[in-house]
Amino acid sequence: MTHLDAIRAAGVLAVLRAPSPEAAISAVGALVAGGVTGIEITYSTPDATEVIRELRRTHGENITLGAGTVLTAAQADEAVDAGATFLVSPGTEAALASAMLSTGAAVLLGAMTPSEVMEASRLGAHVVKLFPASLGGPSFLKALRGPFPEVPLIPTGGVNAANIGEWVAAGAVAVGAGGDLCSASAMAQGRWDVIEDTARIFADAYAQATYSEVSA
Repeated sequence: MTHLDAIRAAGVLAVLRAPSPEAAISAVGALVAGGVTGIEITYSTPDATEVIRELRRTHGENITLGAGTVLTAAQADEAVDAGATFLVSPGTEAALASAMLSTGAAVLLGAMTPSEVMEASRLGAHVVKLFPASLGGPSFLKALRGPFPEVPLIPTGGVNAANIGEWVAAGAVAVGAGGDLCSASAMAQGRWDVIEDTARIFADAYAQATYSEVSA
């Protein structure tokens, strides 16, 4: 299975902006217990590289683990060395894209407009991250599928358990979810039970959405 296949199989990528390394590690434990195994540790999390290293050590290949908010070539290299198998940048910039691709990891480049989708694809992105997806919603992603039927799109921003089915029906190959899945308040309060319960709701919603698509 390629790194991209693993992202598709995970379906839901939890985008973690944790307040501390300890909170990130505990939150991932809760997410996995709830059935969400796609994990994106953003570089806004303190000591993100060490968090990735520890998660790879403790969870092994049972999670699809990546780094998000990658803004420099050094971050890309460090993250992959620590065990990340995918890298996510919020935008598309040629030199950074080249550095990310050179690591051998799956590369997700951020885009919003048709021109940005074209540029991300031209630079070699394995997946285009539609961000912030809340600005256009599922109907915008569906519209992009017209001129770009072969470009894998993952929406991030505006994805919740109630609308996962709409994103899947619009053509998303997976979804990224941040605060609606793993909230800052739940992490700050150590409510890992809440995060686990929410993860279960997200995982069930995604499974139902993909089943409905296959059955349609």
